[in-house]
Amino acid sequence: MKKIVLGTLVLGVVAFAAVNLASCKGCHGQNFEKKALGKSKIVSEMTKAEVNDAMVGYKNGTYGGPMKGLMKGQVAKYSEEELKSTGLGK
Repeated sequence: MKKIVLGTLVLGVVAFAAVNLASCKGCHGQNFEKKALGKSKIVSEMTKAEVNDAMVGYKNGTYGGPMKGLMKGQVAKYSEEELKSTGLGK
């Protein structure tokens, strides 16, 4: 019985893991108001759909210009569901 409870608890924690937005703010600004390294779009001006498409696209390699390689590494550890649930965008 203890193994089942522990397994459920671990799965619950994994399922609700979130993208660490604090690590994004170093390049994108505290309120996502900056062009990261002077090259990206301004995230706070993007719609939720645009942010979702960008995040998932960086992960699977279908999105991005000069920052594509850097961003692929940043999002690789997250699932598509986690990337879509960042809450970023207007």
